Amino acid sequence: MPQSYEPAISRATRSFPYELRTFPVRRVDGKISPELSKWAEAVALGFHGDAMTEDALAFYIACEEVDGRMVTGAYLSDAQAPVGAWDAQYPVSTYAYHRKNLNVGAGTLMPVHQITAVTVRPSHRRRGLLRAMMDSDLAQAKAAGIPMAALTASEATIYGRFGFGVATHTSTIEVTVKGGLDFLVPAAASVGVVEIAPVGTVRDLHNEIFERVHATSYGSIGRHDMYRLAATGLGNYGAVEPLKNVRAALHYDASGAVDGYVTYKPSDDKNRSAVEIVDLLAVTDAAYLALWNYLGSLDLIDVITWDMAPVVDPLEWAIAAKRHYKRTATEDHLWLRILDTPGSLAAREYASDGSLVIHVGDPLGHASGIFRIEVVHGKATVTRCPEDGSVEAELSMGVSELSSLYLGGVTARVLLAAGRVREMQSGSVAVFDALFAAPESAHCMTSF
Repeated sequence: MPQSYEPAISRATRSFPYELRTFPVRRVDGKISPELSKWAEAVALGFHGDAMTEDALAFYIACEEVDGRMVTGAYLSDAQAPVGAWDAQYPVSTYAYHRKNLNVGAGTLMPVHQITAVTVRPSHRRRGLLRAMMDSDLAQAKAAGIPMAALTASEATIYGRFGFGVATHTSTIEVTVKGGLDFLVPAAASVGVVEIAPVGTVRDLHNEIFERVHATSYGSIGRHDMYRLAATGLGNYGAVEPLKNVRAALHYDASGAVDGYVTYKPSDDKNRSAVEIVDLLAVTDAAYLALWNYLGSLDLIDVITWDMAPVVDPLEWAIAAKRHYKRTATEDHLWLRILDTPGSLAAREYASDGSLVIHVGDPLGHASGIFRIEVVHGKATVTRCPEDGSVEAELSMGVSELSSLYLGGVTARVLLAAGRVREMQSGSVAVFDALFAAPESAHCMTSF
């Protein structure tokens, strides 16, 4: 029998005239439902994308279906749209998620709930739509046993009130390469071989290379299917047609196996001769420096730019002229939101042994409580304590603060100085920072 479209899960809230519907991104018998089509059009509106064509919609859906993406829309439930306007089957607000994992150190990849495609139509702002969708979605993720939620934000002031905290940053860099890059240890940047390749080769290798990099990169989060196309200029949200000026180079290790790549394109800046990195993945430090060595050898180029560079970058310390490496911007990137405090804290590795009792406040209730953290041989046992006054917390913070501290991107000492954590017992901040010291600077290579 032919499949029929699955009915959407409906959740109605009486306090406002909207109905929330959640449904999977899924084609049935090769067809895309009108509900999904109108949801995608509303997302394009929110992000100022082109109006959806059938080909563009099919392109997006094919990628998102691979990820098992679920989407939510808020629909007018007891009011009619004005004559001539979009009808009530177009959502006035959108939201989506897929689930991947987060590298929390020591080879551990923790399940994570990745939120994306959040929009609210301007004519329906300040009516509680985002809060309704966020509250409902986070509660369902917590009930499903997912310990952490994550997002990358287009605006910096929205998500703190929902318990999210900045966990990693990225840098935009400009590296002067006119005349080539000089390395302090040339042999370190000359391991293996770099060769030009068709961008289609990188598309096909992307998932394998990324998984190898992801498995060893602290703070890395899983990539969605669209990334293999975006990384090669073969398609992206708002850009279905392939870019014609993207080039690719592969790094081969001593055995001849590919262990890294870079894709790049000429800059749109007409005032200088520059190349922009589209994506760069390297399994080893040697591959990373060798790919930069290749970029530095490009003829007729004065500057290489990259907007996803790590905050702590080996390249800066590898080149002879450090001043040729310039950070032009540093921006918050990955935002985390702890849903299960014991589960999240027990998953990561710790720099030293010790114990501490912390109080966590959470307006939504998912992560709140008093918790005893006991670390032995780098692994934590986290116990929920009674809140009857029998156990006193040594350090107090909100879930947003704990989420920012989780990967070691900031210290409790800094948040204490910022007035964002409270030391209930002298010395507890120092104990926390000793326990949570990061094994390396966390770096997320994925936007979503």
